[in-house]
Amino acid sequence: MTYQTLQKAAATRRSVYALNKNLPVPVIEVMDIIQHAVLHTPSAFNSQSTRVVVLFGADHEKLWQLTEEALRAIVPADKFEPTKQKLDGFKAAAGSVLFFEDQNVVKGLQERFPSYADNFPVWSEHTDAMHQYAVWTTLAAAGIGANLQHYNPLIDHAVAQEWSIPANWTLRAQMVFGGIEAPAGGKTFEPLEDRLKVFGL
Repeated sequence: MTYQTLQKAAATRRSVYALNKNLPVPVIEVMDIIQHAVLHTPSAFNSQSTRVVVLFGADHEKLWQLTEEALRAIVPADKFEPTKQKLDGFKAAAGSVLFFEDQNVVKGLQERFPSYADNFPVWSEHTDAMHQYAVWTTLAAAGIGANLQHYNPLIDHAVAQEWSIPANWTLRAQMVFGGIEAPAGGKTFEPLEDRLKVFGL
């Protein structure tokens, strides 16, 4: 494998919202992708604090039904239709990946290394984000579309109850994935010279 292979995968990864249930690879391969990311994504102090829950079928659809119920409680009824359409789009996909951080791991590191205590919650978020990116990019390389959502903490309690999530797991993101019904739109880039500086070259 060349580094260009990784670059191609990174360029392929996009927020794809028009998804369906027709995955281009078997479900077992999807699980292999997610398991590989959980095993091999780095973490500060090798903390391995990220926790992942994968939902398929009725469980996946239940997630977005719970989200709809939570949003109906706060979004005015006369303005809810666009929200419902968005949630129906998520429900139409093949599955969801829920990303959590184990706060017991974070607190344990704070106790063991008090001089870094303020940093561990931040580093934990970095770890979770790297897991999200690893899963998302590899799914894209497999021809699977995905988008990342953040309905936490609004749905935290309902999710914890429905799937018996430990109290020390904090929900951080929800990744919807599926077959690509329609590709992502065009992407624009801010000037590279405003985002990258090099010295000593």
